[in-house]
Amino acid sequence: MSETILVAIDDRGVATVTLNRPDAHNAFDETLIASLTEILQNLEADPAARLIVLTGNGPSFSAGGDLKWMQRVAAYTQAENVADAAALGRLMRTLNLLAKPTLARVQGAAFAGGLGLVACCDIAVASEQAIFCVSETRLGLVPSVISPYLVRAIGARAARRYFLTAERFTALEAKRLGLVHEVTSAQQLDATVERLAVALLEGGPGAQARAKRLIEEVADRPIGDAIVDLTVRVIAEARASTEAHEGLTAYFERRKPSWRR
Repeated sequence: MSETILVAIDDRGVATVTLNRPDAHNAFDETLIASLTEILQNLEADPAARLIVLTGNGPSFSAGGDLKWMQRVAAYTQAENVADAAALGRLMRTLNLLAKPTLARVQGAAFAGGLGLVACCDIAVASEQAIFCVSETRLGLVPSVISPYLVRAIGARAARRYFLTAERFTALEAKRLGLVHEVTSAQQLDATVERLAVALLEGGPGAQARAKRLIEEVADRPIGDAIVDLTVRVIAEARASTEAHEGLTAYFERRKPSWRR
């Protein structure tokens, strides 16, 4: 495991993944991208991990792409450039589609690709000191790989402004736009993350994974026969599942279900 990323799993199954390049504002290059993708895939397969908290060491959450890496990439051939960009695309898609709940703990600046990481997480909590910026156009670049996730989070209208102006905006503005769910003081950030982690641990892992997939299946689609049929099948399958049997039995027996420790 790369020292640029730290991973710790507590006895409840809360896996904290910490970007650990504070001197570089947790900017990512090809090595960090590959490492983080592998870590997320491993945590998804690890039964000891119930949920993932993504955060950063130091004053920044993540400044996005490392500029030295960007400078190297500029000299790549077209094929090399596509392959390199595809690795970043895999990271974002892996985080976005992870079956387990994901929670971004944004303690500082989140720029460019760092915003992509936030948008790909299920829940995002930011310190009131955090600042945000879709900074790519000021470098002559385009926020392309992160755009599907960021536009989903903040909407096309807000994207038109912030993609083009590359203005910095506050945590409160990020909340208003829908990028983050809660804004708290720096002192209360960990307590807020813990409160949400406790809530996430209450749910059945299988039900949470299916609920996440269901969002992908129904979002932005017309409510026609296909969607209604899908939702009918999903609830019918859930009702017949071992996890639902355990959850309902535990409720009537006034005990914790097996997934709650």
